[in-house]
Amino acid sequence: MSTDTVPLWPHVQAVVREDGTGEVVVDGTPYPVFAAGLEEARVEVLRRVTLTAAQVGRAVRATAEGPEGVWALIVHPDGTVVPQEAAPRPAPAEAAVAVPSAGAPAQAPDPALPLAPAPAPAQAHTPEPVAVAAPVPGTVPVPAQVGPGPTSPPTFVQTPAPDGMPDGMPVVDGVPRPAFLEDDRTEIDDATVPGLAAPATAAPASAPAAPAPAAPAAAAPGVADWVRHGVPAAQPAPAQPAPAQPAPAQPGYLPLAATVLTVSETPEATETTSGSPRTRREARQSFLQRELVEEPAARGVRGALARVGIRLGPSEAERAERDDERSVSQHWPGPRTVAVVNGKGGAGKTPSTVLLAAVFARYGGAGVVTWDNNQTRGTLGWRTEQGPHGSTLLDLLPQTDRLLGTSAQAADLARFVHHQTRDKFDVLRSKPMALAHEQRVEPEDVDAIHSVLSKYYRMIFIDSGNDESDPMWLRMIDLTDQLVVATTTRDDHAEAGALLLEALAARDGRSAYLAQQAVTVVSQADPKASPDDVRRVADGYSSLARDVVTIPFDPAMVDGHLRFGALRPATQRAWLGAGAAVAGGL
Repeated sequence: MSTDTVPLWPHVQAVVREDGTGEVVVDGTPYPVFAAGLEEARVEVLRRVTLTAAQVGRAVRATAEGPEGVWALIVHPDGTVVPQEAAPRPAPAEAAVAVPSAGAPAQAPDPALPLAPAPAPAQAHTPEPVAVAAPVPGTVPVPAQVGPGPTSPPTFVQTPAPDGMPDGMPVVDGVPRPAFLEDDRTEIDDATVPGLAAPATAAPASAPAAPAPAAPAAAAPGVADWVRHGVPAAQPAPAQPAPAQPAPAQPGYLPLAATVLTVSETPEATETTSGSPRTRREARQSFLQRELVEEPAARGVRGALARVGIRLGPSEAERAERDDERSVSQHWPGPRTVAVVNGKGGAGKTPSTVLLAAVFARYGGAGVVTWDNNQTRGTLGWRTEQGPHGSTLLDLLPQTDRLLGTSAQAADLARFVHHQTRDKFDVLRSKPMALAHEQRVEPEDVDAIHSVLSKYYRMIFIDSGNDESDPMWLRMIDLTDQLVVATTTRDDHAEAGALLLEALAARDGRSAYLAQQAVTVVSQADPKASPDDVRRVADGYSSLARDVVTIPFDPAMVDGHLRFGALRPATQRAWLGAGAAVAGGL
């Protein structure tokens, strides 16, 4: 695809900073980036833009801003990054080559392809057409002769693979390796990218000296930093030619370098390809060690022994629980929105909304709110504690401009939300007593409410309605960072959730990404359901969602107000695991 034909949609803007922070904004939706440094932030930004290109199935334009300036880039679904001024991508190397016979009209050379050696002087006799054999998978072409003279067809030499490796593996420095997997911890060596810092390769003695191609646009400072971090996400690396027969560089196109450094997370790994440290600070080990001191066991027999002075470490189960607690205790920079969905009523959306909010508020502290985004009799207010007033979102809507003003205070929201004194989160109720036409909420109202809640809360959990075609429901999806599908073991509940994920996957690229990264919570609402029923539904969602969590039956979830502390210990542990799964997508 030529750079001139790349559509302007989606609109992608990216920013990286010296401290490793950054942001990718896709059609107005921000995706924050946090990394250890500037180079790691570029890798993460390009990973996000490459994912966007893969979702739309083509290259996308991106405006990249860094300390060196602002650059216009083209990012392809395979991870290739080129400046917008660069030439179109070259044709695949394995395309068939047609050799004209005598008398065929000469064709103008394609500027996007490497220049061939000058043809030999015309012979007195007419040469016969030469057939070129098609490449064999796993082979690399080796020209039989270089330089002027009669052209011989290229031969293909099979590259043998070592034991345990399949034949046809791409070769890097004479060593076969598997196809590239997307990894945030990869760094490209400048010296291997043509046009950046690659040393000139001497031409064979028999070949005439050719003028050096003009430096591509990506060689400019700043652009090179972005181009060299373009990492293919799913394409195997092309086969490398033999060292004795280097191929000429493609003008205007910067392929991915073959030499890759894996950046270790330990401070000792600070050497470059030349073996010398980057800086003196990186060459030494810091005196400040970031080691977590593990607390002794607090539960079970180990905990009992620890309390009488026999210090023992926690069991694996307790250690896993602590990891989940740490996950839900994080504070992310910027608000996060979690939508709990299912097109069928009674599938467990409200209990999932309330208890997930309780997990994040209990372990992570204040700043958590639940919102009943339902046109028809949402029950979130019925399942939670009511404050000293009866306000709903209909009372909040006329005050959104004032609450977004500079003179508003966080305590002003206490007039409209209902604080949960045990579980430490707030509830923005709908008005289930009113009919749908009496409390119609439009998409712009959803934006206004979300803007207010995003200003005063760090986490927003939305309990959604059942009408997936409602503009109010669709606008909620546009504002969501993490999707949670709530279902029970009933077949109709499970089927409705699966159909919803399939519909979102076909809606647009961002909705498809939300569906792919969704978390499914399977609650055993029926006490008669067997473990096999729960496992059957969970297995069915394993290919539809990023993570699936099961919740055992608990009488405290059936009726009345929902309180985390009233649940059985096993149920509390299950909801903590569900919260950790949600945190993994934030």
